[in-house]
Parts: sequence; C-alpha cells; structure tokens
Amino acid sequence: MSESQVSRSVQSPSRVPQVSPLRRGFQTLVVCLLAVVMLGAADPSARYGRIGHNLMCVCGCGQVLLECNHVGCPDSARMIDELQGQLAGPNSAGADSLILNWFVAKYGATVLAAPIRGGFDIVAWIIPLTLFVGGIFGSALLVKIWASRRQLAAGPAGLHPTLPMDDTLRERIRRETEW
Repeated sequence: MSESQVSRSVQSPSRVPQVSPLRRGFQTLVVCLLAVVMLGAADPSARYGRIGHNLMCVCGCGQVLLECNHVGCPDSARMIDELQGQLAGPNSAGADSLILNWFVAKYGATVLAAPIRGGFDIVAWIIPLTLFVGGIFGSALLVKIWASRRQLAAGPAGLHPTLPMDDTLRERIRRETEW
C-alpha cells in the first residue's frame, strides 16, 4: 500500500455496509435459536448425572444414588447399571421422566429424590409449606387480637381508668400515709 492510499483511508470514512434493522433482528433471532438448540445438545454423561441425582439409593442409607458411599452397598451398583442400561436401551431417546417412571415402577415412589410434578406428589410437598406459612400468619393474627383487647381494656389513649374517689377516702389515705 502506498503512502497516498494510507492517508486517503485514514482521512476518508471507511465504507461499512449499513445493515437494515429488519436484517439485524433476523440475525439476532438466528443466533438466539442456535444458542437454544446447542444448549440441548449436551453430552450423555450430563444426562446420566442429572437422572442419577434425581434417584435415591434403596439400600436405606438415605443418599442420592450417584453419591452413595455406603460400604458394601448391595443396591447402588445394581441400580447404576440399570440406569446405564436405561440410558442405552429403549428409553434412551425419550424424556428423563420415562426413565424415572421405570425406576418408580420397579422400586416404588421412595426411589425419587424429588417428586415428579403432578398428582399427589406435588400436594405432599406443598401442604407442609402451606401449614408452616399459615401457622406464622395465624400466630401473628392471634398476637394482634390480644394486643387490641389489651388496648380496649386500658381505655382510650392508653390511660388506665380512674376510680371515683370521695373526700372521705382521700382524707383516710392522707392520714394513713402521714408520719
């Protein structure tokens, strides 16, 4: 490049093609769509880990299947082999819920680390939380009612009601409290 070409390129504005807003929006949409598609293209070990962490070991140790470190566990190795078989077998292309349902059919609902959304399982998780929040609000309401009753008993402006005193009672009090 000669010196005159360099000076002209520096002095004159560069020619950048203008992109229409419609085309820019289309390009953004394509990039977002590709990003969403690529997020779903995870490796099989991620699916294995995700499903394995949704299952509990049935030996009674109370640990997640893939994290069962129970020495001599009679069940975790067999269940992990079954999970790998399900991932390679008939349910490999299906949703994770098919594999979880297979384990529930074989071992019962206690094999799930968390309930599958729907039916009685969701109710079993929501009811304790609802009762806890309801208990808090009920206690707060009870305290508020007790406080309002106390204010009503105290009278207006928080003053204690005064008893009417006659002069003879005042004279007796004065005499008893004198030295």
